[in-house]
Amino acid sequence: MDALPDISPFQRRLEELDARMADPSFYANPRKAADVTREQQKLRRLVDDHRAHSKLEREIAEAAALARDASASQEMRELASAEVPALGQRAAELREAVLLAMIPPEPSDSRNTVMEIRAGTGGDEAALFAAELFRCYQKYADLQGWKVQPMSSSYTERGGLREVAFLISGSDVYKQLKWESGVHRVQRVPVTEASGRIHTSTVTVAVLPEAEEVDIQISPDELEITVARASGPGGQGVNTTDSAVQILHKPTGLIVQCADERSQLKNKARAMTVLRSRLLKMKEEEERAKYAAERRSQIGSGDRSERIRTYNFPQNRVTDHRIGFTLHGLPQVMEGAIGPLIEALQKAHYEERLAALEGRSFELARPLADAG
Repeated sequence: MDALPDISPFQRRLEELDARMADPSFYANPRKAADVTREQQKLRRLVDDHRAHSKLEREIAEAAALARDASASQEMRELASAEVPALGQRAAELREAVLLAMIPPEPSDSRNTVMEIRAGTGGDEAALFAAELFRCYQKYADLQGWKVQPMSSSYTERGGLREVAFLISGSDVYKQLKWESGVHRVQRVPVTEASGRIHTSTVTVAVLPEAEEVDIQISPDELEITVARASGPGGQGVNTTDSAVQILHKPTGLIVQCADERSQLKNKARAMTVLRSRLLKMKEEEERAKYAAERRSQIGSGDRSERIRTYNFPQNRVTDHRIGFTLHGLPQVMEGAIGPLIEALQKAHYEERLAALEGRSFELARPLADAG
């Protein structure tokens, strides 16, 4: 087994953070202090795992030597030989944990997330499933301790959603939810179907890392902002003021609408959040496209035109087609139990990154906690 990469850069960074946290003024900025504390905890776990792996390798070598030692008793040799597989398994698990922890974080992983769900093909049934998928993500966010803030929505007469946009705030939101972007297919008998035939409908999900003004600079003359009287549920107060806001970004043609709040200023602020997030996503995808042509030819483009997941209600299963992973217990999934799906996708992604990075030297990226 190849040796693990050098731990010294991570050790030096840990010592630097330990010294910073010992400073009496450390907690003057609670937000930055929380970021530093999280980084320190991750580095501490990495260094401890690296040390434990080194210790296990020594124990494996000692046990293997004892198992071959002709001067030792047969009982001692057998006991030593029996220890080697278990020690090797634990060493392999620690090795993978250390390598994963050494992989530099992706820049957007710690960001809050704007999600947009839209009904695709399937009419009312697609809109109904869009509403159920929205509820599923709300439930999952609740389980994670995240906050969900609706930004805009358009309902059908049957209670389905033509489209909905919402902001999810919390720890590592984008890191977990970025895999949800794509076409979600549902197969079931709609409530409107009298003959009992199974229909196939689709819903599209867009997952955007929340962008801040420092990420995307937008000139006022690039925007065309219009206001209108809000419509739909919300009471008389919504419908008697020009609170609905539509923003057109003229250079790209992107249009964002927000009408969920009674305040025009709040709707404008939320619409700008969505617009910046879409522009950041476009910017990231343009950068990625410069060097991803070869990879795309091997695994597909991964864009939202491709079906990523199927929810088959008659067979009580959900299948993610990107990794061939199937999960049974669809009612529980729709109640927010999507953790196993996300974990399987993360594992596949990490294995791909490990295959690309293993054997190379690791560099310690300067964390966001040091910015500003």
